[in-house]
Amino acid sequence: MLHREGKATIFISLLVLSALNALVFWLAPETAWLQNIVILISIVLLVIVLQFFRNPSIPINFGDNFVLSPADGKVVVIEEVEEPEFFQGKRLQISVFMSPFNVHVNRHPIAGIIKYFKYHPGKYLVAWHPKSSTENERTTTVIERNDGVQVLYRQIAGALAKRIVWYVKEGSPAKQGAEMGFIKFGSRVDVFLPLDAKVTVELNQVVKGARTVLAEI
Repeated sequence: MLHREGKATIFISLLVLSALNALVFWLAPETAWLQNIVILISIVLLVIVLQFFRNPSIPINFGDNFVLSPADGKVVVIEEVEEPEFFQGKRLQISVFMSPFNVHVNRHPIAGIIKYFKYHPGKYLVAWHPKSSTENERTTTVIERNDGVQVLYRQIAGALAKRIVWYVKEGSPAKQGAEMGFIKFGSRVDVFLPLDAKVTVELNQVVKGARTVLAEI
């Protein structure tokens, strides 16, 4: 299944590639090798665009004590940090880097109520840069569970990502594993947990959105 955020990009890609092929066939009607190369390149590019906007259906079978990965990608940070925006104190940070080849749907790591949300315009440093968490374009969302435990997660645009999309609103309910947003073309998601959370992943581990447990609270 393809994500709705890809409709415009896929349509434009089809138009551009179709026009390119038509131009080649018109300018070089007897050059079969060139036509075949252009067709092959067009197919490869279209497949890349289609796979970027794929949106797999995911059954959620985890309990309230598990914090799920909000995105597909690789774990690039596991450390204790100071979180200045909402908690204004120390938290355990787990960061997942998404390459252009990962599914880019972002999902709620836990269930609860959206306690806080804010969009921050900013720079487009590479997503693994240490300052990307505080200087890049980003969103911050905090979910509060029924028992008062709060988890913050942050969508961060990367050097290629020029658009962050979100579907959350303060005060609205959040279902674990449900879509909360989308980031186009390479990015990162940071998750901030209580210090006593039990981390269940390792650095450089490949994780799947709403299918890999990052930690237990």
